Amino acid sequence: MTDRSKMPAHTPDEIRDWWAANPMTYGEEHGATRYRAEDGRAVEVGLGTPEFFDRADRVFYAWNANLHTPQGRFAKLFDYERHRGRPVLEVGCGMGCMAMNWAQQGARVVAVDLNPIAVRQTRQRFRIFKLQGDMMEADGRHLPFPNDAFDYVYSWGVLHHSPEIEQSIEEVYRVLRPGGTCGVMLYHRDSFLYRYTIEYLEGWLHLEGRFLDPLGLASRYGDGSRAEGNPHTWPVTKREALRLFGRFQDVSVKALGTDLKGILDRVFPRLGSWMPLPILKAYARRWGWSLWITGSRP
Repeated sequence: MTDRSKMPAHTPDEIRDWWAANPMTYGEEHGATRYRAEDGRAVEVGLGTPEFFDRADRVFYAWNANLHTPQGRFAKLFDYERHRGRPVLEVGCGMGCMAMNWAQQGARVVAVDLNPIAVRQTRQRFRIFKLQGDMMEADGRHLPFPNDAFDYVYSWGVLHHSPEIEQSIEEVYRVLRPGGTCGVMLYHRDSFLYRYTIEYLEGWLHLEGRFLDPLGLASRYGDGSRAEGNPHTWPVTKREALRLFGRFQDVSVKALGTDLKGILDRVFPRLGSWMPLPILKAYARRWGWSLWITGSRP
């Protein structure tokens, strides 16, 4: 599935080091711990403190509000009841929010990340909230687990940062037990954010396409654009996602579109707010930035 426009420009060590220096804190600036309080004040908190986790989680949950149900955060995606007491793996745990939700729902959580800061912060979160789980530094291309080890494997917004995404998906397949399932969120190249904001606005209108190839453009204006962009981000199309998960069965690929309202509001003030909900949902299913890919191992 390798595309010549996404050949690696940076090594895995460089990618790890960038994310260690610019962790996904969901702050007002990428990697920072300043947040906007309810009264409009800017609030600076310490990384790894209870207030940090609380404020980072509020932002993350708000971004994905339509994926929550009374059964739990992200319960529209995750079958917590089915996996209670069962081994669940997260590939790319970030600050540990999703792993925390799985642990609170009773799963036997294992979380890995290439970034040592992410592993340290996830361990700190579990200590603060008195949760059980195993966290370790590991490369998604070479997971340190035996075959058939997990009932469920998931990854949220991580594997498109890997220059060898095919190997990472193969590892997800390997560590799943037969009959096990997975869920992976990858950025969507046929999205409004990519086609308009990155490709047209930055690449063509602002002339960045003269200096950056498609991989460089997507990386520069994907995650962390205000921090000069991350080393490697390459969104996929739905067709490419289907090829990536070709060994799995019952594969489903759908755009989540949780970002679309906010993007439309920025491009045309209040457009997303004025748009009738059925139309907004239809556009989100077609043009959303996040692809949710699920499948099972035969």
